Amino acid sequence: MSAQAPSAVILVRATSFVPNPATAADNAFQSDAPDGQSDEATSAKALAEMDALAAALRAVGVRVHVFDDDDHTRPDSVFPNNWLSTHAGGTVAVYPMYASNRRHERRLDVLEMLKSEYRVQAIVDYSGLEPDGIFLEGTGAMVLDHVSRVAYTARSHRADVAVLERFCTDFNYEPMAFDAVDSDGVPVYHTNVIACVGTDVAMIALEMIPDEVRREQVRERLAVTGRTIVELTEEQIRQFAGNAVELCGRTPEGKRRYVMAMSARARASLRPDQVAAIEESCEIVAVDIPSIELAGGSVRCMIAGVHLDHRPEKLPEPGENVVAINEDNPVTPDGRFVAKDYA
Repeated sequence: MSAQAPSAVILVRATSFVPNPATAADNAFQSDAPDGQSDEATSAKALAEMDALAAALRAVGVRVHVFDDDDHTRPDSVFPNNWLSTHAGGTVAVYPMYASNRRHERRLDVLEMLKSEYRVQAIVDYSGLEPDGIFLEGTGAMVLDHVSRVAYTARSHRADVAVLERFCTDFNYEPMAFDAVDSDGVPVYHTNVIACVGTDVAMIALEMIPDEVRREQVRERLAVTGRTIVELTEEQIRQFAGNAVELCGRTPEGKRRYVMAMSARARASLRPDQVAAIEESCEIVAVDIPSIELAGGSVRCMIAGVHLDHRPEKLPEPGENVVAINEDNPVTPDGRFVAKDYA
């Protein structure tokens, strides 16, 4: 299984979703609801879109953990990837958030679920940096290459380079920071709106990196493992084409299948040659989420991937005969279970 594509995800079903006024100033992708549409109507439409995404991911065999959120003071809680990331080896990171009304999106019940269903060895919490005005908004601020161990990061006040380097030291990533701006010179607020790294394909708007030397360094680093680079235009980025994520699902027969999850709007913006390049390694799963995209994020922002080992549902006792032989249930040659520490 690819280290890049998680087979399980976390979604938050926010019943009081609306575009967050506290983030509108620096999020150029955010927009208001249509004239005359009430907050209640926006929330209802967004809720249906969240359910549609969960259903689409389950249909391709991705494990989906859904958490309800009825708190009307958390308009952006549908985007959990900004406060949480998980990592192979059993580590979870919790991040400092720029907007004060987003900081209570961090939820103990999500962390408890991860500890109960997956192997979690440590939780590294950077949220204590918020009083110092230092922020790093998770896998919104960073696009992580889990294969080559690179953290691609567009500098902004939501992505402080000092805490980026601290994260990279703690989690063994190489920091690759760069400036990214639109045609009006406005900095990109989150890296994951302009870049997506998959196992064998990467989509990125290299034209939005003004420094030509750094642009080529990013291109070369992405391609070092032989990835196909799909270059996106700024107009495609405005349609959220970069805000996608590769996941690992299962066919009805139990075989692995790699999918690229994105919005229907993003999919419609891609040229046929770009679609073909993506589909060489994974199938595209596109879901229509226009109400959620009013908040300036799309499918990638809605997904917190689970890169943790799943706990066995039932552990046999030492000496008990077992049928399955796998990494979680090692057995002796005569079929006896070998006790291990599963804490």
